[in-house]
Amino acid sequence: MTVKNVGILGAGKVGIVLAELALAAGYDVRISGSGKVSKIELTIQTLVPGAIAAENQDVIANSELIILALPLSRYRQIPATALDGKLVIDAMNYWWETDGVREEVLDPQTSSSEQVQQYFKGSHLVKTLNHMGYHNLQEDARPNGDPARKALLVAGDEPQAVATVAHFVETLGFDPISYPRLADGIRTCLDTLTFDLILVKLDQKQEFLIHEKLCTPL
Repeated sequence: MTVKNVGILGAGKVGIVLAELALAAGYDVRISGSGKVSKIELTIQTLVPGAIAAENQDVIANSELIILALPLSRYRQIPATALDGKLVIDAMNYWWETDGVREEVLDPQTSSSEQVQQYFKGSHLVKTLNHMGYHNLQEDARPNGDPARKALLVAGDEPQAVATVAHFVETLGFDPISYPRLADGIRTCLDTLTFDLILVKLDQKQEFLIHEKLCTPL
C-alpha cells in the first residue's frame, strides 16, 4: 500500500507535531479538531502551513492513513464504522488529567489498542507514535543512518499494516521496532517500562537499547 495522504484526527500538541513531521516527509496532510474547522483553521495555517484543516469526514475520506491523536476517552465520539477499510495508527494514551477515572475508560483485561480495534472493527489498526513526548518527536527526528536517530515501537496484528506503518515511521525520522501483535502495544503504555523512554537501534539485528529517560507523557 502506498501512502501519500495522511489524515490526523486531533489538533492538539501531538497532532500538530505529527502534521509537521508528515509534511516535512513529503505527505499531504489533513487535520481535524473538535468542533468546526473555523476553530482550528488559523492555528493550522500558522503552526503547520501546508496542512489542510478539515472536518473528520473529509480527513477520513481523503487519506490512506489515519492517525488517532485524540484523548483516549474521546475516540468513541467517532462513529464505529467511520474508519472501515482504513489503515489507522493509534497514537493515543490514557492520561488521567484528560481522560478521568481509568476504570471508566479502560478494560483492565486487555490493552487500550485492542479496545480501540474492537470498536473500529473494520479498520486495520497499528499502535505507534505514543511513547515519545510530542517535544521529543519534534526535536529528535533524524535522517536514516544518523547515529542519534531514535526508535519507535510499531505493533499490530496484520503484517502488511505493520510494514506500511513501519515505513511511515521511518520516513518521519525514526527507526521502527516491529512487533507482530497489537497486544504488544501495551509495552508502550503508561506504567510500563517502555513508556516515556527513548530507544536507539544498536545494530541491524533489531537489537535495541533503552537510551535515556527524557520524554514526558503525551
